[in-house]
Amino acid sequence: MSDLTLLQDVLALLSGGLVGFSLGLVGGGGSVLAVPLLVYVVGVKDPHTAIGTSALAVAVSAAINLVTHFRKGNVKFGCAAAFAVFGIIGAALGSTAGKAFDGQSLLALFGVVMIVVGLTMARKPAEVGRPDIHLDRSTAANLLPRIAPVALGVGFMAGFFGIGGGFLIVPGLVISTGMPLLNAVGSSLLSVTTFGLTTAGNYALSGLVDWWVAGLLIVGGAVGGLGGVAVSRTLAARKPGLSYAFAAIVIVVGIYVVWRGIDVLF
Repeated sequence: MSDLTLLQDVLALLSGGLVGFSLGLVGGGGSVLAVPLLVYVVGVKDPHTAIGTSALAVAVSAAINLVTHFRKGNVKFGCAAAFAVFGIIGAALGSTAGKAFDGQSLLALFGVVMIVVGLTMARKPAEVGRPDIHLDRSTAANLLPRIAPVALGVGFMAGFFGIGGGFLIVPGLVISTGMPLLNAVGSSLLSVTTFGLTTAGNYALSGLVDWWVAGLLIVGGAVGGLGGVAVSRTLAARKPGLSYAFAAIVIVVGIYVVWRGIDVLF
């Protein structure tokens, strides 16, 4: 499917590195960054192909970062697995609905969501949380009714906009379980992986995944992710400041995506 120049290949690798770093650092920002990077930097012409390709690349990059976070003890698999299972249903429904919308309109709406997410991050900095929280038979009756509706809603939005959903999953895990932010970052990557694979599979069935570009993003993401995980542990105590900085980036990129989408439409 790809007919890219060498420069575009290099830009795809660098874009993958940035995406992987973001996923390792805060558990989100993968597709929030990947979709506009593919469209406006790498030069993927079809927005739907950019969404499907980024979903696959982000899913694989998230899986790599999940292993790294797990080795550092940052993943609570019980809560993460429950969130992922319910979220897959939402992602499947959301990605089916997303394909029915015009690609440029979807990008503009995607930009609006980015702005809202950025503002939410700025208003609600990270909290310490409960480091002892876990999901087992004794806590399931209390936790599952809180996890299920949040995961379904987040999964639907992740599938609809073709994003991994990390920026929604991390606060969703914190709200529904009360776990600390660092654990939410690590645990969210299981859902980012499963949501992304669900969305990518749906788009791939329609021929909307560029496998060469996805491979370049994954290679770059593997390298960038190692740096992101290392920095996330170092800056864990300063997470509110980091959240403010990243929120500003997401808002600025969101405004740009909305502007480009509206400019194309009109």
